[in-house]
Amino acid sequence: NQGVPNAIKVFKHLQENGHKPKGIRLDSGDLAYLSKKARKMMDEAGFTETVICASGDLDEYSINSLKNQGAKINVWGVGTKLITSADMPALGGVYKLAAIIDKDGNITPKIKLSENVAKITNPGFKNIFRVYDKATGKAEADCIFLRDEKEIDTSKPLVLTHPIERWKKITFEDYEIRTLQVDVIKNGKLVYKMPTLNEIREYTKQELESFWDEYKRLDKPHLYKVDLSDALYELKNNMLDKIRSAKVKN
Repeated sequence: NQGVPNAIKVFKHLQENGHKPKGIRLDSGDLAYLSKKARKMMDEAGFTETVICASGDLDEYSINSLKNQGAKINVWGVGTKLITSADMPALGGVYKLAAIIDKDGNITPKIKLSENVAKITNPGFKNIFRVYDKATGKAEADCIFLRDEKEIDTSKPLVLTHPIERWKKITFEDYEIRTLQVDVIKNGKLVYKMPTLNEIREYTKQELESFWDEYKRLDKPHLYKVDLSDALYELKNNMLDKIRSAKVKN
């Protein structure tokens, strides 16, 4: 009853003096309802190009809900929930040894055991490639492989297997792959062209668009496939078998 009518008065004054009004900000109340009403009032006053910015403890869930309600919001102001990490105030990071290189350059893979199968590490130096469907351009699965493995022949069918439940398999026929890891520093020197912030943003947008919406939804998303190559799976199990055999002998 007051905020938007007063804003429209200011817009008219700015317009009369040669300025272009930018928009309004909503930071409380029913943002879905208020944004719709505000949009209607500003459009009727002739300010169809003004934007509506919303803020006020917004997070991915509230933004998703507002979008589903058809809120007329152009700019999302996310602050508190972004910088305070309300759902995970502490970020846990643990270093796990994957391999040792001796003075002669020989590599010895290492593995960490755990009662929890998911916590058993994958040994050796690894890389990862992503599988894309050629027809859709969508990402279908990732595969972790050993760095010294030979390149994939994309002219042949590719079979990926679940890293734990090995009876689960998927075959790709018309596909292409892209290796995700690249060298940034090599022998102490920068060998990578550092992207600008705008380039990082555009790359992120493109990568997100390559995933099916079913993977990106907030409520019960589909699990994206991440598998181990046969060579890595074999190395891992051989190391586990040796450790088990040594324990039995002792």
